[in-house]
Amino acid sequence: MVFVQIREAKEEDCGNILRLIRELAEFEELSDQVKISEEDLRADGFGENPFYYCLVAESLPSPGETQGSCLVGYGLYYFIYSTWKGRSIYLEDIYVKPEYRGQGIGSKIIKKVAEVALDKGCSQFRLSVLDWNKRAMDLYKVLGAQDLTEAEGWHSFRFEGEVIRKLAEK
Repeated sequence: MVFVQIREAKEEDCGNILRLIRELAEFEELSDQVKISEEDLRADGFGENPFYYCLVAESLPSPGETQGSCLVGYGLYYFIYSTWKGRSIYLEDIYVKPEYRGQGIGSKIIKKVAEVALDKGCSQFRLSVLDWNKRAMDLYKVLGAQDLTEAEGWHSFRFEGEVIRKLAEK
């Protein structure tokens, strides 16, 4: 078992974060949808008013190991607002490399996001998962999350690209 620390991402992590984002997209069979660059991650996450925040799971070498540390997972989140509940946090992505799964790393990332939520006065912690990712759904339920599709019938929708432009013109 490796020792993994969860820490806030640094600007110099952006290349590795993008690599992990691409791995997640491949796992989700949505590789063609990744359009951002390392420069986008730097500009959007590390400026004066960041659009997102990111935690990384960093594998640290054991004493005597010659290999250095490496990023083995991440959790990318941002703040949203519920008109019913107030401040909320949204975990956009959580990913752990396959060879590191089953060691509690994903749970550690989720717990760290929960700590951030409490520190910022958030009353909700939200995330989404693809309907076929039963392993992730089971983990979220074990940790106490409520499936809003089952419980309340919520569905997510998205506007993007040309549709947004057309909407804005009207």
